[in-house]
Amino acid sequence: MTNEASGIPVLKVEADNIPAAWEKSVLAVWNNGLAVKTEYDKKADPASRDCTMIIVVNHPLSEPRIHRAFPGGLEDLEVYRQEVVFGIHDHWINPEEGKWTYTYHKRIFDYEIENERIDQIGEAVKKLADVPYSRRAQAITWNARLDPKTNDPPCLQRLWFRITNASDGKKLLNMNTHWRSRDAFKASFMNIYALTDLQRILAERLSRERGEKIEPGRYVDISDSFHIYGSYHEDFKKFLRTVEQRSFAERTWHTKFAESFFEDAKARIAAERPE
Repeated sequence: MTNEASGIPVLKVEADNIPAAWEKSVLAVWNNGLAVKTEYDKKADPASRDCTMIIVVNHPLSEPRIHRAFPGGLEDLEVYRQEVVFGIHDHWINPEEGKWTYTYHKRIFDYEIENERIDQIGEAVKKLADVPYSRRAQAITWNARLDPKTNDPPCLQRLWFRITNASDGKKLLNMNTHWRSRDAFKASFMNIYALTDLQRILAERLSRERGEKIEPGRYVDISDSFHIYGSYHEDFKKFLRTVEQRSFAERTWHTKFAESFFEDAKARIAAERPE
């Protein structure tokens, strides 16, 4: 593990699919991360393992898309996807009553500033539909007035998009996401899964806008602090045993396997939808 005197390590992993890239990323921070305390530690907790992480997923929609060992259930994964992509829990935002202060969906699709509401994704689509190689298509989450004062500010900071031409002639929508802080083991897989589905949806939307097929390109995920908390190191060691004892095929699922669980999640979402 990196010595604290050498500063925060910058690590990079790359793979063709999401579960392989995620697995590489958590193993990298575990093996090479900095030992550092956090604001959430209890007195007896070991130091977290932390780094600045760059994750590259070359084909984010390729199968398998799901790692069996991500913390959470398949129903939870579908609920989270819809939370990010469709805003199914935007109505839970109510800081005056001690509830949520934001959702990623609300911030990127309905950003509020000086009594104005901005669909940043809509603006990014307009920009790329007009100038596909533009470097200006992005969406931010940070609210400089609100977020420094809250105990739970957004981890996701920015999304960035650009269309490029592949060597085989395909048009590709490339996507970068930038994160202030990230729970590597317990949050990042679900984050990546949901945001690459947003990438798919935007590629389809841009295909309609431009009248030509645009496919999702590579996904790059950049975290300033990518960490494994000391409080659950023992749980993470169980994950390590899974990696050691099972083949990659036994550690992953194709989307088809999860479809029935996703249908159960959709029923759950419908049942909780406000009148």
